[in-house]
Amino acid sequence: MSELKPIFNALCRSKVGAILLLLQIAITTAIVSNSTFIIKEKIAYLDQPTGYSEQDIFSFEVMSFGKDTNFKQQAELDEQALRQIPGVVDAVMIDSVPLSGSGSASTFRLRPTGEKSKGEQANVFQGDEHVLNTLGVKVLEGRNFYESEVMVTDNYDQYPNIALITKALADSLFPDGDALGKSIYRGDFPVKIIGITDMMKGPWLSSERKDRSVITPFVLARKLTQFMVRTEPGRRAEVMQQIESLMLQLDSKRVVENIMGLEQVKGGFVAPDKLTMRMLLVMVVVLTLITALGIFGLTMFNINKRTKQVGTRRALGARKSHIINYFLVESVMICIGGLVLGAVLAILLGQQLMQHYSIAKLPLLYVGFTAVGVLLISVCSVIGPAQRAANISPSVATRTI
Repeated sequence: MSELKPIFNALCRSKVGAILLLLQIAITTAIVSNSTFIIKEKIAYLDQPTGYSEQDIFSFEVMSFGKDTNFKQQAELDEQALRQIPGVVDAVMIDSVPLSGSGSASTFRLRPTGEKSKGEQANVFQGDEHVLNTLGVKVLEGRNFYESEVMVTDNYDQYPNIALITKALADSLFPDGDALGKSIYRGDFPVKIIGITDMMKGPWLSSERKDRSVITPFVLARKLTQFMVRTEPGRRAEVMQQIESLMLQLDSKRVVENIMGLEQVKGGFVAPDKLTMRMLLVMVVVLTLITALGIFGLTMFNINKRTKQVGTRRALGARKSHIINYFLVESVMICIGGLVLGAVLAILLGQQLMQHYSIAKLPLLYVGFTAVGVLLISVCSVIGPAQRAANISPSVATRTI
């Protein structure tokens, strides 16, 4: 403790380098703590369960250009042919592919438009009674659609008045657990809930409505259609190779494209998030290395500048451990000042990110862990130069330079 004042006075005499290093440590603490938190959030987002056996499911699109094609009839033929492929568990024509970032959504309320009631936005999936089996989603309460309830059409003149909803939507609209058999409203149109399904993510994984979905027994047959197929484990690649030739055999006047596994579909949607996470990780590593090099460089500069001072102390009987402790304490003093400032900057930066980019509030735990990490790096970075200073010979250091 008696050395703190002389060390502080020495820093004040060469304060430019110390201030620059203090600011560097503060900036590193602020950025690394927030970046680490964002990386953790991205990892949790990318690894969240989807409710699907992604490795066994794939999707593809069919664009027809035949002028005389009966799309309603062709849709049924296509589905039947897909289900007959060896290794296929089930297949369905669907209006939007989960995890793809493309689909439809709507607001569903407990009462018609104009009447005050609770409402929630939800994803909307349209397909027949094979949707759930194709996606591998179970019905928790109620039942699935009957074949006779499915509407296959080429327009929206009529729309089914029954639906399945996910448990997340049921819990949100009916917290008492009595959703089954009740009606919800899409505008003024009532929809009766006949079944409640297990978790199934919607097209947008980052949306607040990702777990809230409505499935309706409606097949819109048109020129551009999307299919999803679930295969037996390990047979997806085999089945995918047969899709294009099979579809063209049924109707040669069309194009089959975007045959992709569900994890590839998801990968395309979350690619920007993966890139952001990797960039943040690189930034954390680079900033940490730069800070470590800055501490190392400042210590080396101070040693070269104070060679006579170190030699004099050695000649007066100072042990090597005293010299090492001197530079360690000096480095820790600068580091603590930077960490205090950095903690304040980290909290302020976290507030700005929360306000402008809808990022969750930065937990103080991340600031604390970052501070401890930077302090350890500071100590490790100064040990080498401090040992070098301790090995300076008194006879050499006290010569006139």
